[in-house]
Amino acid sequence: MSEETGSILFIGNHYQKPKGFTYIFDELAFRLRDEGWKTFFTSKYKSKILKMVDMLLTIIKKHHQYQVAEVDVFSGMAFRWAQLSTYLLHILRKPIILTLHGGNLPSYARKYKNRVNKVLDLGTTVVSSAYLYENLKHLRSDIEVIPNPVEIDHYNFRQRKFVSPRLVWLRAFHEIYNPSMAPRVIYELKEKYPDIVLYMVGPDKGDGSLEHMLEVAEELSVREKIILKGFIPRDHVADMLNDCDIFINTTNIDNTPISVIEAMACGLCVVSTNVGGIQYIVENGIDGLLTPPNDPVGMAASIKRILNNPMLAYKLSQNGRKKAQEFSWDLIFPLWKSLIRESIEIYDKTDR
Repeated sequence: MSEETGSILFIGNHYQKPKGFTYIFDELAFRLRDEGWKTFFTSKYKSKILKMVDMLLTIIKKHHQYQVAEVDVFSGMAFRWAQLSTYLLHILRKPIILTLHGGNLPSYARKYKNRVNKVLDLGTTVVSSAYLYENLKHLRSDIEVIPNPVEIDHYNFRQRKFVSPRLVWLRAFHEIYNPSMAPRVIYELKEKYPDIVLYMVGPDKGDGSLEHMLEVAEELSVREKIILKGFIPRDHVADMLNDCDIFINTTNIDNTPISVIEAMACGLCVVSTNVGGIQYIVENGIDGLLTPPNDPVGMAASIKRILNNPMLAYKLSQNGRKKAQEFSWDLIFPLWKSLIRESIEIYDKTDR
C-alpha cells in the first residue's frame, strides 16, 4: 500500500489535559501530522451538554474536510455521545472507526445489548483490546485488536533482583480501582517489613475514594507508610516508578491499563488483581503475579514471594520488560496507519 496521507476527525475527550499528560489519540495525531496527515478533534469541552453539541456541530461543519472519523466508545453516559456521533456520521456516509474503551463496557453491553449492537454494526471498523474483543465478539466478530501503546524508550529499564519493600500504586483515585485495598495490603506486610513504604500516584476523581483510603489507612495504623504524590506528568512517571521495586494494581474493573505496562517497561515486579483485561498483559508467574480481586492477604502473600525470592524477582523484572516492548508505539503506529488507510479507501469507493 502506498504511503499516501489523508485526513481524520478524532471524536472523544480532547479537552485540555494536565501538563505532561498525553492521551493515546493525541499522540497518534501527532505522529500522523508528522507524516503530513490532516487531523481534527472534538470535543474540548468537559460539560456533557457542550461536548455533545460541539461533537455534532463539528461532524457537520467539517464533513468536507475529513475522510474518516475515529469515535471513542465508552460505557455509561459517555456511550450516548458515541451513539449520536456514529448515527450522524452514518447519515453523512462517512467511514467510521469505533474504538472501544473501558473494563466496564462488557457489562454495559450485556445490559443494553441492542443499543450497543446497533452502534457496532455502523462501524466501518471496530478496534479494541484483546479483552474487549473476547467479551464483545458475539456482537461483532471482525473486531480488530490493537493494544494501547507506550513510548518504550521513555522508560529506563532497571533489572530487579534483590528488591526492597518500596511499593508504588499508579492509578486515579476512583472506586473501580479500589485504592482502599492498598492500605490493607500494607497492614498485612508491616510487621515483617517495618521499613515498607507505598507511594500512591494519581489524581483524585472526587468520588470519595481518596478520603476512604485515608480513613482505612488511619484505622489500620499504616498512614505513615503511605506517601501521596498526586498527579505527576507523564514524562516523570518513569523516574517515579524507578524509585520503587514492586508495582501493585488493586483494581476491581479494568481493560488494558497503561500504568501496568509502564511499570513492566521500567522493570518493576508487578502484582495485580486478576480482573478484566489484566490477564492479557500479565502472565501469572512469568512476567507478574496475579491475585483474586479485593484480597489483600493474597496480594501481600505474592509480594512476600517476590521479597523472599531474588530469582523470582529477576525473572518477573526481565520478562516484564520483554512484554512491555510488545506495546511499543513503533509496532502499534503502523497498525493504526494501515487501518486508517483501509477506511479511507472505502470512503473513496463509496463517495464516487
